[in-house]
Amino acid sequence: MNKRIVLLQGGISNEREVSLETSNAIKQALINLKKIVYIIDPQDFFHNGKMNYSTMLKEILTSKCDIVFNGLHGGDGENGTIQRLLEIHNINFTGSKYFGSFVSMNKKVSKLLVQNLQLTVPKFISFYKNESISIEEVLEKFSLPFVVKPNSSGSSVGVSMVEKENQLTTATNNAFKYDDEILIEEYIKGREITVAMLGNKPLPVVEIKPKKGWYDYQHKYTKGESIYEVPAKLARAESEKVSKYAIKIYNEFQCRDYARIDFRYDGKKFYFLEVNTLPGMTALSLVPMAAKAIGIRFDELINRIIERDWK
Repeated sequence: MNKRIVLLQGGISNEREVSLETSNAIKQALINLKKIVYIIDPQDFFHNGKMNYSTMLKEILTSKCDIVFNGLHGGDGENGTIQRLLEIHNINFTGSKYFGSFVSMNKKVSKLLVQNLQLTVPKFISFYKNESISIEEVLEKFSLPFVVKPNSSGSSVGVSMVEKENQLTTATNNAFKYDDEILIEEYIKGREITVAMLGNKPLPVVEIKPKKGWYDYQHKYTKGESIYEVPAKLARAESEKVSKYAIKIYNEFQCRDYARIDFRYDGKKFYFLEVNTLPGMTALSLVPMAAKAIGIRFDELINRIIERDWK
């Protein structure tokens, strides 16, 4: 009997559009795999500024699905909120559980956990909305340029590169639009490296080369704005090292099914940036790209995630 799948898509986070793209690709793969697909968009249960999770839960339970495929990005879809709801009601779902989702979405917590593993992270300072931030305080910690980002957001939404002192206020105001806590982080000159995980196994390392500037939202989601090298042109020892780091982080964060761990590489050290527990599944996405490099087609990738088949 074909499996019944509830596909969560869209949602109400600032990454809604990316989620819709991801979910469209997943939906087509599920159809190709002859699965019975039920689409549920959390936005349909958002009224008067509040999410009605109990009604959404009833719809999931009514579907009598075998598994929920979480195609959401950001916000409650990725920070552990929906994961906790599904766990409490013993509903099978794809992706990391509550703990892995929560610690991965919270960039400050992530960095502290990775530091505890004796791995390298960029220097950073965190601020809340009601705190004053001076350029002098930041420059005591590290020099220009530096990065300003929301503490809990993805897809580079609200992220700015500060190259001049007078850009700090604009950058922090932009980041505070998306979260009440922000990080100011040293910029590591070097290469953008990412390791996708399938099960607890690393896929080939990917290097991302934006054609201009840095890997911002436009470069992530606009075709032709970035070049991707799979596998990355690293020495074997370098690829093995960053893959081991990714495995260590994935296991420490108790991630599940699949994830993507991002690094910067200055030629000497790999600096941990963040873990994405629900990485994109669009035509430009890095997990499908890395899987394809070892012969795993997109439909097969989706099937492995549903079946938890990590052969």
